[in-house]
Amino acid sequence: MSTIFTKIINGELPGRIVYSDDRVAAFLTIQPLTAGHTLVVPRAEVDEWTDLEPALAGHVLSVAHTIGGALKRAYRAPRVGLVIAGFEVPHAHVHVFTAEAMSDFDFARAGAMSDEELDTHQQRVIAALANQGQDQD
Repeated sequence: MSTIFTKIINGELPGRIVYSDDRVAAFLTIQPLTAGHTLVVPRAEVDEWTDLEPALAGHVLSVAHTIGGALKRAYRAPRVGLVIAGFEVPHAHVHVFTAEAMSDFDFARAGAMSDEELDTHQQRVIAALANQGQDQD
């Protein structure tokens, strides 16, 4: 059975994808810690990040690095956080989000955004990626 992330990546469920290649996709979470909070997800359905093939794990982190740079510039953030938790969905993924303080890492503070807000943040992240040469088809 496909995970919810696979269904988003495959277009079976709506998602605000900001980056995609043959090995990973990155999309906004609907429960962000901060504006632009993006999940980087391998296409391969692997539950735990420690079970990813090393080359794929490296690619996931490379894409997270690229997304992080775009978020930092797009939101003029002092820091960008990266968390690998693995409890919410049984599909390895990396959380990338802007941070101003350690309190921004508290998942209990995550909140919903309206569709319009998510659409705006999707376009902002895509534009920031394009500005650093990461255009998406």
